[in-house]
Amino acid sequence: MSATTYKMWVAGSERSGRAEMIPVENPATGIVFAHCHAASTEDVADAVKVAHETFTSGVWSKADRNTRADVLERAAALLTDRLSELIDLEVEQTGRVIREMKAQVPSLVRWFKYYAALIRTEERAVLPTTGLLHNWIERKPLGVVVQITPFNHPLLIAVKKLAPALAGGNSVIVKPSELTPTTTILLGKVLKEAGLPDGVFSVLPGYGASTGKALVSHPLVKKIDVTGGTPSGRAIGAIAGANLAHFTAELGGKAPVIVTAQANVDLAVNGVCFGSFIASGQTCVAATRIIVECSILPGFVQKLKSKAISVERRMGAPTNASSMMGPLISAKQLDTVSTLVTDAVSRGLTLVTGGQRMSGPSQLDSFDLSQGYFYPPTIITDSATANIVDARIWREEAFGPVIVVVGFDSEAEALALANDSEFGLGAALWTSDLSQAYRISDGIEAGICWINTHHRNDPSSPWGGIGSSGVGSENGVDAYRAYTTVKSTILNYASTAQGLAADDWFGEEAGTVRYG
Repeated sequence: MSATTYKMWVAGSERSGRAEMIPVENPATGIVFAHCHAASTEDVADAVKVAHETFTSGVWSKADRNTRADVLERAAALLTDRLSELIDLEVEQTGRVIREMKAQVPSLVRWFKYYAALIRTEERAVLPTTGLLHNWIERKPLGVVVQITPFNHPLLIAVKKLAPALAGGNSVIVKPSELTPTTTILLGKVLKEAGLPDGVFSVLPGYGASTGKALVSHPLVKKIDVTGGTPSGRAIGAIAGANLAHFTAELGGKAPVIVTAQANVDLAVNGVCFGSFIASGQTCVAATRIIVECSILPGFVQKLKSKAISVERRMGAPTNASSMMGPLISAKQLDTVSTLVTDAVSRGLTLVTGGQRMSGPSQLDSFDLSQGYFYPPTIITDSATANIVDARIWREEAFGPVIVVVGFDSEAEALALANDSEFGLGAALWTSDLSQAYRISDGIEAGICWINTHHRNDPSSPWGGIGSSGVGSENGVDAYRAYTTVKSTILNYASTAQGLAADDWFGEEAGTVRYG
């Protein structure tokens, strides 16, 4: 079967790119199933110019907020009509199992609906300004904004960023990951059909070092929103700062999960496995450092091992509805994960299960796992001679289905372990003790903390980290505000006589006059 070719999406139509074409590989089979046009520096300049001209025209930036809300709601309806196509394409380009995609992709419509509702109902402040003045606040769009999206949740993260940006009236250019560009390109047609004016939304596939750099460096770009690794975030943030552009970044993570003796072990094991192995562990909030009270540690590890082996046994073709987990995204990612696990084992740590690239026929459906980048759920613990906290994998983000488990005896020790990281995005706690839940969650240094659950994501709930995990947050009112700027309008409603008496600062017989 020949590979499909995807073009860029610019100014409401498909457009050929002038950079080298990008091969798009199915990570489950190693087969290149598509080629994607990529944007050159010249293409970037053209797209930014169109986006800027469209913004200044006011066709979207000055459109009535109900008009914008109508478009977002139509986009939600059209996405719903195309779910089957989008799900299949997400499975093919990410390798994630169809079971996951059937759960995730339909949820995207909630972001368009939420921000449509937000701008319809937004209350704007009237401030208690001193004197005969009426001071009201409006929010205005920033201009051209650039969004850099990752490979792990191509559509979800694109829509999470796009919905508040469009609700605010901005012109948006998205650069998807070169590994997973196809579904984001399809959003262009959906939004055009929904009534979004041409030039408001563009998709420029390409590599970070070329296309991405040209986009974030452009002086007409007023905001950059990136999800990716911390080194990339730091580099892009420096460029944004030099251009005085607004900047939001959701970066790396090394999420701790604390399990106390007051937790239901079965519930906690299920929750840890979901947090650790969903998306093959390729999420920024993946549960990677499992911190378990010593009194329940042996039994917990045994149940965790059984669950992990059960998942491994049911790994097969991503298109199989019974398959539990897909491959890693690329050979490079597989090497990163393998290297960190090898380092841990070489230190004498205990490999409870997993730890080797999968090959041969799947136990589930005889799918040849050797074709793709399959890696099993992997658990590593302390040994009699080595401690997890001394290994690279305690601190470095593997971005794969690998977890480490360590014990604790006191809440203070649990918190010290949980906060022993430069990252601070997601964290979780399992306990049935309400007082303990409050004490421990309050002490965890993370932007998101789940109690007796993991990886819950709602359009209204802020999503962002502290430390090396990022700047600002996605979702909720905060994201909308981050895509707009405040305009304060002050009206003097004093009568003419009052003005003549109190506002003639340089009058010949000036008495008490206003200042400020």
